[in-house]
Parts: sequence; C-alpha cells; structure tokens
Amino acid sequence: MNRNLFRTLAVLLWAAPVAVAVRYWQVWDRLPARMATHFDAAGRANGWMTREESFHFSVGFVAVLVLFFSAILWLVEKKYPLAKLSWALLGFFHLETWMTVYMMNSMVAYSLNGAPLRVAPVLVATPLGILIVLVVAFAEKRGSALPAGDLIAEEVNSGKAWSVIFLVPLLGLAPAVILVKNAGARLALGVVGIILVGVFAMAWDGFHYRFTRHGIEIRTLGYRLKTVPLLQIQHYEPSGWSALGGYGIRGIGNRKAYVWGNQGVRVKLYDGEVFLGHSDPQRIIHDLDVIEQYRNLQ
Repeated sequence: MNRNLFRTLAVLLWAAPVAVAVRYWQVWDRLPARMATHFDAAGRANGWMTREESFHFSVGFVAVLVLFFSAILWLVEKKYPLAKLSWALLGFFHLETWMTVYMMNSMVAYSLNGAPLRVAPVLVATPLGILIVLVVAFAEKRGSALPAGDLIAEEVNSGKAWSVIFLVPLLGLAPAVILVKNAGARLALGVVGIILVGVFAMAWDGFHYRFTRHGIEIRTLGYRLKTVPLLQIQHYEPSGWSALGGYGIRGIGNRKAYVWGNQGVRVKLYDGEVFLGHSDPQRIIHDLDVIEQYRNLQ
C-alpha cells in the first residue's frame, strides 16, 4: 500500500456529500414540504425542518464532517506516512462518513414512504470502529519481545485517580443497558461499556516498565505495549508533560508516550522517541543508567 492509494481513498470521502445531494435531487419533487430530520434511539421522529432546510443541513453536515476527517488524515499522513494507525483511521473515517450518508438517505426514505429509520447499524458500527482503531494503536510499532529472565528493575506509572473518572460513566451505563429496549442501542451501549472497562482497568493497573540488559518492555494488564531495545536508545532526560497532551497512550508511529501524570523521562531513540511517565523521573533515569552498562556487551 502506497501514499498515492492512501490519498486517493482520502479524497473519495468527498463523494459522500455529493451522494447525499444527488439523492435529494432524485426525489426532490416527491419530498414533503416538512421533513422529519431528528429521531430518538428507537427511530421515532422528534424534530422537523422544511425541505430546503433539510437539504442544506444534510449536505452541509456531511461536508463539514468530511472536511474535519480530511484535515486529520492530512496531518497524520504527513507526519506518519503509511503507519498502520493512519490506515485504521482512514477506514474508520470512511465507516463514519458512509454511515452518516446512510442516515441521511434513511431520513429521505422516511419522508417519502414512512420507512422505519434503523439506527442500530450506526450505533453499533461507531463503537466497534473505535475499538478496532484502539487495538491497532496499541499493537503498532511495538517491536519484538525481549529475552525472558533478565529483569533488572520494574517501575510502575499508574493512574488510579484517572480510573475513577472512567468508572463514573461506566456505572451510569449499567442501568441504561438494562432499561433501553432497543436492541441496537443496547448493543452499542454494551460495546461502549467494554471500552470503558478496558480503559478503567488500564489506568488502574498503570504502565509497567520492565528494565532488562537488552532494553525496556512497556506493559499494561500483562500485555506488552512496546519494546525499546537498548541499542536504539540515543539519549534520555527528565521532562515535564503537559495536560494538553492528554494521558494514557499517546502518539502514533515511532513517537509514543505512556503517561498518567505531569512528569517523566523523554527517551530519544535512533528511530523515534518514547516518553515514560512517572512520578519520580529519577528512578527511571537510574534504571536507564544501570542497563546502559550492558550496551557494550551486546
């Protein structure tokens, strides 16, 4: 897969607002003067617009959505060309865009013949798409596992305070899944709940930095997120972390951050950079100094 293909598929997103406009044009004379344009989770109409307002809103909404997605893809492709996460985002944005087109066409069908609006595909596809993107982000550029049995030190950077933040909406989802009667909405809430459970558990367990004479393994919940070979380490130093950069796993490609606080150690690699968040950066520095002694033995 090359950059030209990536860019071509990104440009094809702009076929979406055209598709919505063409659909309106095909049935314009048959559309009622007042159209249902907003629906609840069960597919019942609860908001209306004139035919002209509906057209401008539908085409404009899809166009703005595609513009937003295109800007993100342009930035990602420029900074991380052909990264797996870039392709995952491209696929997710296509999914979201054409699901939106599907909803717009469903609104037109409802106004034409009262066809039921089925929102389940959208409610299910979106959280599943997010889950897939997260899985790709975790697995990307993680490298090979280091030899077992060489553990020198292990440090943990957890976000137990942050985990409570994810627990609050999770507690609210539990009764919602029981009370909501729509099967599609219930399934969607269930997928969102699974994602929140995973994020809560990851924040509670934290990032485990395992230092060996071969390098560093970064883990959470027993899963290896990334390997940093000793021979790839070029330089490291304590560094602060801005809340604007976010928390958890940040970055894509060869630049990653694992952080649940406002400080840590920035490790410059020959092929990228890793930020290891920790409340006591000097512990990380000490462990890095220790494993540096093994560099000449490899």
